[in-house]
Amino acid sequence: MGAICQIMADSTCDFTPQMATELGVTILPFHYVEAGKPDGGLSGDDDLFQTRSAHEFYDAIRHGAMPITSQPSQLEYDEAFQRAYESGVPTVLFCISSGLSGGYEGARMSLERLREQHPGEEIRIYVIDTLVASTPLTLLVQEACRKRDAGLNAEQLAQWAEEARYFLHTIFMVDNLDALHRGGRLPKGVAVIGDALDVKALLHFNLDGTLGIRGVARGRKKGLRKIVDFFERTRELKPYGHVCCVGDADAPDDGYAIASELHEFDPELAITRPTIGPTIGSHVGPGMVSCCFWGKDRRQDKQITRVKGVRNSK
Repeated sequence: MGAICQIMADSTCDFTPQMATELGVTILPFHYVEAGKPDGGLSGDDDLFQTRSAHEFYDAIRHGAMPITSQPSQLEYDEAFQRAYESGVPTVLFCISSGLSGGYEGARMSLERLREQHPGEEIRIYVIDTLVASTPLTLLVQEACRKRDAGLNAEQLAQWAEEARYFLHTIFMVDNLDALHRGGRLPKGVAVIGDALDVKALLHFNLDGTLGIRGVARGRKKGLRKIVDFFERTRELKPYGHVCCVGDADAPDDGYAIASELHEFDPELAITRPTIGPTIGSHVGPGMVSCCFWGKDRRQDKQITRVKGVRNSK
């Protein structure tokens, strides 16, 4: 029996190559480069750290590299959708939040061209604005694979995803606020003062897919504690069970420390430990830690704040 549907995701899902292969997910890579450097500096495809290790990538940033990122080109989207169309298998593409990147719009433009090339034909390719990125996208795509394997078709899976995205809860902390400033997430003055006071911003995703401030902590240790506390207060077991993701940007000790505390709280918890990939890592820098899990409908959450300047074209 052939596949009911196939799943694609852009590389901000922070899968490992092994995860992508085992779950049958096709990855569309973003790209990164250092502008103004003749050789591109720290540059390449976001190939899930196959070409360059996570430590090598983040260590280059620690030593001054400042890569910028770009979404897949229109040609790359066109080729991916053409392959999906020719396969005859209905397809769902999970995209990074439109509040952070133009990737979703780029995919939509490409899909519209494909439809124009086949007038009157039903093109069963669905593009999802997940309104998240990185660790929560890991969790969303993992669950989507389970839904696919349980028998959902592409249309059903797309409908499920557009609702499920609001039940993902994320809290993450960066090592210094200057990394967020460089990525266009915080005004410079706030970043300078925050770093001087050793204030760690705890961030989340707003309903529109932009970033919001969940809270602050004085010092990294207290920030890690607040991440654990947020999980313990907020997670829900129904309908997805004992699962969560704890990601890190070349800060494995902190990631495993959080995972250990979560496992003490819930011994049945299945924890995925993704590494924050180059696309997101270019904007947050080394040291980021993130925790994502399923909870109540975030549309009922009144704590929605926004970091100015979050939206950009890439």
